[in-house]
Amino acid sequence: MIRISDNLALPLEAVTQTFGILAVRGAGKSNCAAVMAEQMFMAELPFVVVDPVGSWWGLRASSDSHRVGLAIPIFGGRHGDVPLERTGGQVIADLVADERLSCVLDCSEFSEGDKIRFLIDFAERLYRRNQDPLHLFLEEADDYIPQRPFREQARLLRAFENIVRRGRARGLGITMITQRSAALNKNVLTQIETLIVLRTTSPQDRKAIEGWVEYHGQAKTLLESLPGLEDGEAWVWSPSWLKTLKRVKILRRLSFDSAATPKEVHGKRPPATLADVDLGTIQKRMVATIERAKAEDPRELRARIAELEREAKNRPQAEPEIIEVPILNAKDLQQLEDFRLATDRWGEMATTVTTTLTRLISLVENHPRPAVPNRPNLAQIAPLPSPPPRKASTSSQRSNGPEEGLDRGGLRVLETITMLNHRQLPVDREAVARWMGIHPNGSRYLRALATLRAEGYLEHFSILKMSPACSNFYERGDDGALSALKEPFKQRVFREVLAAKGPLTRETLAERLGIHPNGSRYLRALAWLRQMHLIPERGSIVPTEGVYR
Repeated sequence: MIRISDNLALPLEAVTQTFGILAVRGAGKSNCAAVMAEQMFMAELPFVVVDPVGSWWGLRASSDSHRVGLAIPIFGGRHGDVPLERTGGQVIADLVADERLSCVLDCSEFSEGDKIRFLIDFAERLYRRNQDPLHLFLEEADDYIPQRPFREQARLLRAFENIVRRGRARGLGITMITQRSAALNKNVLTQIETLIVLRTTSPQDRKAIEGWVEYHGQAKTLLESLPGLEDGEAWVWSPSWLKTLKRVKILRRLSFDSAATPKEVHGKRPPATLADVDLGTIQKRMVATIERAKAEDPRELRARIAELEREAKNRPQAEPEIIEVPILNAKDLQQLEDFRLATDRWGEMATTVTTTLTRLISLVENHPRPAVPNRPNLAQIAPLPSPPPRKASTSSQRSNGPEEGLDRGGLRVLETITMLNHRQLPVDREAVARWMGIHPNGSRYLRALATLRAEGYLEHFSILKMSPACSNFYERGDDGALSALKEPFKQRVFREVLAAKGPLTRETLAERLGIHPNGSRYLRALAWLRQMHLIPERGSIVPTEGVYR
């Protein structure tokens, strides 16, 4: 059990659940999260702390000088065991997923841009790679899951939103900690299953909590008690998972409270003994992960290619050494002489044959030709009798097509061209066939086009007349485009294009899908989408305007 209070213990399944810890500064929210982390560590449940303020290093020390803290590494920050690189998000995610390593990621020394880049790489990679139970603690979560994201923050928000909404299937749980409930994204906040609220006084923050209460059908009267809660006192609301609403007193953490506000004027409190962490073993584990990440990282490959090109350019050119080698030896010369003599003999024989043929042709031309008998007068030959006239076919003998000899294939072609005109998409042989879900070189499809042109319905791909049997209904918007993609993999690729907040490249789209950018199945799907004109033929991968018509 994960005990956070004398009268409340959470099941071990909490490692894959979602929590929100909300409170004003100094009310005890970081202490509550630290208690949960300590309890998970004692239960051998791995966790990762994302710390943008540098306040979680105290887990490595005890609250007194007689015990050690938790034996977990600190990556980055002023108290870090191992430096944290801004480009190392994917490396750390691989290490955590492969080794089930509990650790603290101190991002406090990063610039805002470097922090966002690191967390995007970490969250997206961890979501794809992780399979076993793992819990994330997000300190000051409103800093990277904001209500109003800007630029790259939108991608970071999407990455953590995926973990909150769908992370349980991949073994991921999450606890978001914030003192600014109003600034935390509401779409993410409402997905939290268990809310732990300590003292909250701000009207804006209380209003954000009220939104969660209304979403989960709780009594609003409980909100009135929030400003009067003592330090460490909290309401725990879990309407679906624990099915409980309880007022509790959170236990004090066993580790050093590095997040507490200093109360002594002269100097800082000395931390107790740091826990022993086998950094050598961790670094050895990281070597293989770092090398594998570099081998798969396109940026590293480009940098290595550029380095090799510079080395080749700066390498001094060696003077060429001239070595004379005889082209032909005596044996080769003798063979050439024999070939010349044989060619001369063949030439003499050819001359003799030519002379003989000339004489024979002359004899044939001068020989008298035999008389040719007179040919009969064709006009005197009686003509053949005419065949009897064919009977007109009755209606029962005609084709069973819908109308005027058009079969269902021809009608589908007309309907598809009409739909493409409504969507204002280019109409060509490939586009019509792909929207119909068939091959543009199929024999039945080509025969249908030939019939439509012969019957006067089409000129190239412009409709000259319309059959009354054609349907004018088609499924509009991106839902219609998805319906036309019969194969689930093509639908998955196009859904990712629709979900993107901006233009993608072939490599970034493949990375979002978790596949290789040069895979044959992936390249065929992109070619199919281009032939349907759902994405541009060249340049960035974005939905065309016709998708939404």
